[in-house]
Order: sequence, then structure tokens, then C-alpha cells
Amino acid sequence: MNVRTRWAALSLAGVALVGLTGCAGAASASSSGSATAAVEPLVLYAAEGFDAVSAKAFTAKTGIPVKLVDDSTGPLLTKIQAEKNNPQWSILWVDGDTAFSSLDQQGLLAPYAAHGSWNAVGKAIIPSDNAYTPTGTTVMSALIYNAAKVTTVPATYQDLLGSAYSGKVGMNDPAQSGPTYPFIAGLMNQLGGQTGGVAAGEAYLTKLKANGLKVFPTNGDTLHALETGQVDYGMIQSSAAIGEVLKVKATANFQPKIVYLPKSTLLPSVIGIDKGASAVQQAEAKKFIDFVVSPEGQAVMLTGDATGDSLFWPVVDDAKSLKDLPAFPAAYQSLDPAFWGPLQSRVVTWFESNIK
Repeated sequence: MNVRTRWAALSLAGVALVGLTGCAGAASASSSGSATAAVEPLVLYAAEGFDAVSAKAFTAKTGIPVKLVDDSTGPLLTKIQAEKNNPQWSILWVDGDTAFSSLDQQGLLAPYAAHGSWNAVGKAIIPSDNAYTPTGTTVMSALIYNAAKVTTVPATYQDLLGSAYSGKVGMNDPAQSGPTYPFIAGLMNQLGGQTGGVAAGEAYLTKLKANGLKVFPTNGDTLHALETGQVDYGMIQSSAAIGEVLKVKATANFQPKIVYLPKSTLLPSVIGIDKGASAVQQAEAKKFIDFVVSPEGQAVMLTGDATGDSLFWPVVDDAKSLKDLPAFPAAYQSLDPAFWGPLQSRVVTWFESNIK
């Protein structure tokens, strides 16, 4: 998950990156005659390490300008809710289909059947109403640990409640980090399913807190805590964990390694269209989505964040992954986003009040 601590206010060739003032409804018409199609800037709310390079490449290919509002997932979802009566976005691109299912159930998404050559994982993610589109996938969580300091490696999430892990485990804050609510929902799903999972998950997290769990805003913050010795184990997104192993040279004091506890939760990066956007913007958004899931667009995504978000497994057959990405995990679970999506606000509010 892309770490952002501020609104983007940058400029790239052909792509405007703006902050909170970006207005999806403001037309930037380019019309030199009746035969010239209207063009409006797409406003892309995104929390992906490859969002800027993808927007730039799309503009270069189509001439359609993109205004990028880049932040962590939590603030972006809060912003969308605050703008319900006056939406300022055209496209949302973040990790987690649970959030998109919730937006769909609120009637905020415009369906679109994207033109992708989907593999089996991709087909399983696409909802029956085509309300949103997967663009890649990671898993949550990867448990990264400092093998230079510890020799005890957990085999299950229950192991983390033992004395050997007291005060040594860190995780992200679901109010900030997009991958973290699906992770928590995945724990709940494993522990009690849809009937008793919320209560069972709350009980587990309460015990984990009592054993000294430390909560940090995002993947990057949890990794920093691992690097500086504040924790010895971190539960983060697979792309961030793999990137840490790839970019860090092992030393006598820091040697990051990864283990996947059963079962990791499938975490797709997902893109969807604002139902309230103009007809012009919706048409442009469909072009953007088709570009992203094309071989060309997938290749561009690999260039944005080689030790982070670009370490994703493809959901389309004709796409490649980065050469250093390990094989797709053999054992994982998929959540029912229609069930767990609407519970996000309740669960995150509980976490903020009782665990953070």
C-alpha cells in the first residue's frame, strides 16, 4: 500500500497532480469546432505507488488530462463520504474490494465491464454487477521479522499471543492504511466466519493488545519501527514486506525475513468510477480502466514502485510481474466483500477506540 502523509501538489508532464481543491465537475473543454469531442480532466483519487506514472502514460496516449489526488486509503474514503452530495472525484484506485463493495451498496459507483483478459484470480474478484475492476493483487498480511534479533518464528496468529512475542509485534492502523481493514476482516472471517467473526476478532485483538501490540499508521511506519528496533515482527502488506527484503542489505543488526501465517487474505488493488461524474468523465474513466488492465498499462504499473506497490501479482493473463516477486501464495482466503465491506466503519471505529 502506498504510504502518503500529505495531499499531492506536484506537476508532471501532461498530468496535473492537485490537492483538495481538485474539482471533478470543472470542465476543461478543448473544442475548436463542433466535431471536436469535449475533454474534461479526470480526477483520480488514488493510493497506489504506480498511480502517477499510470496517469502520465494515459495522458500521453490519449491526450486526456488527469488530476491526481494522492493520499492514504483511509483519508480518501473519508473524503468521498464527506463529498457524497457534491462528489469531486472521477475515479477511485486503492487496495481492497471491501471498500468498493460498500461504495457500490451506497449507489456511488457506475458499473463498467472492463476489457481485460482475466485470469482465474481476476475473474473471481470481479463483482456480478461490474461495479469495480481489479488491477492486480497482493495479500495481507505478510509477517516480516528481524531474523538478526529473534529466532522464534510464529506458525499461527495464535502464537503471537505468547510471551515470546510480548511487546514485539506491530501492525498498521486501519483508519489510515487501506490494506489493514481487509486484514482484520480476514482474521475475523477465520476465527468465526460471518456469524461470530466480529466478536471473535475483537476478542483476539484485545488479547494481542494486552500482549503489547503496537499500532503504526501505515506499512512504511511499521517497517520503520522494525528497522529501528521498536518491534521485531510486523504484520503488513506482502508488497511492502517483499520490497523491504529486496532493498535492504542484511546487517548484523537487521535481517528482514517473511513468513505467511495461515491464511493470508487476498487483497486486490481495485478501481471504480464515480456514478456522479459527468458523462464525459465517465467515458474517459472507462478508457483509463481499459488502459490500466491492458498489457501496456500493466507494464507501466511495474515501473512506479519497484520495492512497493509494483510488487503485485497480475489478474490478467497477458501481464507480467516483476522478476523478483515470489510465486503467488498457494494458500489464501478470499473475503465476501458484500458482507465485510459495510462493516468497515463499525470495525475501524471499534479498533480506534479499543486497540490503537
